[in-house]
Amino acid sequence: MDYRQRTLRETIGCSGIGLHCGEKIDIRIRPAAPDSGIRFVRTDIEGRPSVKVEADKILDTNLATTIGVNGCRISTIEHLMASFFGLGIDNAVVELDGPEVPIMDGSAAPYVFLIKSAGIKEQEAPKHFAVIKKSLSVCDGDRSIRVYPSKELKITYMIDFDHPLIRNQRYEMVFSGSDFMREISKARTFGFLKEVKVLKENGLARGGSLDNAVVIDDFRILNEGGLRYKDEFVRHKILDFIGDISVMGFPVIGHFVVKKAGHFLNHLMVKTIARSTGHWKPVVLTGERERRGIRFNLPAFGKLETVSA
Repeated sequence: MDYRQRTLRETIGCSGIGLHCGEKIDIRIRPAAPDSGIRFVRTDIEGRPSVKVEADKILDTNLATTIGVNGCRISTIEHLMASFFGLGIDNAVVELDGPEVPIMDGSAAPYVFLIKSAGIKEQEAPKHFAVIKKSLSVCDGDRSIRVYPSKELKITYMIDFDHPLIRNQRYEMVFSGSDFMREISKARTFGFLKEVKVLKENGLARGGSLDNAVVIDDFRILNEGGLRYKDEFVRHKILDFIGDISVMGFPVIGHFVVKKAGHFLNHLMVKTIARSTGHWKPVVLTGERERRGIRFNLPAFGKLETVSA
């Protein structure tokens, strides 16, 4: 069972383009001590300021998830955060020499590959979980997220865009690391051609291209290779949701039912859970006795392929 914290075995890095800034950015991911969480460091700013990923550090959810503190901002963290969650990584230091996490191919797959290449190290400290005991919901018009008590981490996601290729897509998964890597991590971000043009005219999506996003005109997919999954759109929304909900800092055991949500509503749910402590129970599996007594299924995170510490 996956009950111990994890970090990377070795430091690893790469370079990529920032989706919105359009700049080349170097990223390095380093191991971190137990209970330290995920921390981003801006190496391009004097003093190398850092930001720990926490619910109260969310600054902006327009087009991407941005965290920050004291003027230090890091945006577009959701795909990397989803990769950490999918592989069960609790502790890491992410160094960037620019304002956002590189977009890579628009999915989480490159970061999954990067982390697996570094190796995963199991740590002695136990993981923390939040087990939902009473349902919670957040709504914005016809968009909503509800979470119900459940014995497992389950996500049911529905989208409905006014476009013939993206109407009424639905996907449901009981979370596991292997399913995340196989069914979710490769799903790319997407956008409509007319919206991409407006974004670029307003100085956004400067690094966006057919190499890192699925682009749709009024009738068709513009990418030469087409889709990776027939329902790639809803799968990517789940990818974003996993990355956003991971900002909690520990897995939430419950059934999330999501309708037409985005980064704003995702983080509204994160903040709602964080302040609604009477609706969930913190669980720390410190020994065999606690593990035998649990009444929920531990999520099976990415396979541990390295020797434990």
